[in-house]
Amino acid sequence: MSYRKSFRLLCGFAGGSAVLVFAAAAADSRGYFAERRRDPGQRQRSRLPVLEAAQPAWTPGTHTPAPSGPAWDFNWDKRDPSALTNGKKKESVTEDPSSEQDNAKPKATRNILLIRHSQYNLSGSSDKERILTPLGREQAELTGQRLAALGLKYDVLIHSSMARATETANIISKHLPGPGVELVSCDLLREGAPIEPVPPVTHWKPDSVQYHEDGARIEAAFRRYIHRADPKQKEDSYEIIVCHANVIRYFVCRALQFPPEGWLRMGLNNGSITWLTIRPSGRVALRTLGDAGFMPPDKLTRT
Repeated sequence: MSYRKSFRLLCGFAGGSAVLVFAAAAADSRGYFAERRRDPGQRQRSRLPVLEAAQPAWTPGTHTPAPSGPAWDFNWDKRDPSALTNGKKKESVTEDPSSEQDNAKPKATRNILLIRHSQYNLSGSSDKERILTPLGREQAELTGQRLAALGLKYDVLIHSSMARATETANIISKHLPGPGVELVSCDLLREGAPIEPVPPVTHWKPDSVQYHEDGARIEAAFRRYIHRADPKQKEDSYEIIVCHANVIRYFVCRALQFPPEGWLRMGLNNGSITWLTIRPSGRVALRTLGDAGFMPPDKLTRT
């Protein structure tokens, strides 16, 4: 008897819910058809409003942005040819505006491989003493071998001027195929505090002035190195940048137009590879983030 009572009770609840849903649909239906009588031209609407509420407000693959976030900024690097043509405004008068705009369009894809430096001596009192550990040098060898195995033609190897990044870059360069790849040192890529992380952390709290100074420098590095190809570039390029975890994580957030304050939510192993692809259209893809699968488990570190 208790089972039958429970069953009748559940049926009662279900029936009551069905009545409420039906009543709501009926009310919406009356309003819908009343609106149709007022405006007979509305022939595109084939579903009741109560059903339309369950449908997405935007269609994936279209240019209509999702209401939950901002639209993708195609001119994020200020190199969109629809906005500028050879440094001049699009509406500038020329003999052949279409030809000039075509010449200003990037045609190649840039591939940027961001490498985190290998493990280093944390007890060093100065940057010169913070050189790679024996394991760190082994990690750099493995990273260099991995980059060589990819079979890509690398155009340049840029590295932070800090000792651990410079040493990592020098070891990697020995493994790169073809003629010697040019090594370029850059102070902008030095480690630092790019922006105050959200949510905050308790184990790492730099002074506000450090965010102010480092943040401007790291943002300048982003603008120098992360952008679509120059219109004069004819072939796809593969560029290596050896730097630091904070710099790489900030670059990834900025390139993907994610909130940069989330950079500290990502973790990168020493010697790992992060691969960004920048299309001529300005679209950016993250092909790998902190890939270190080419290293044996006992060689993995995150210091």
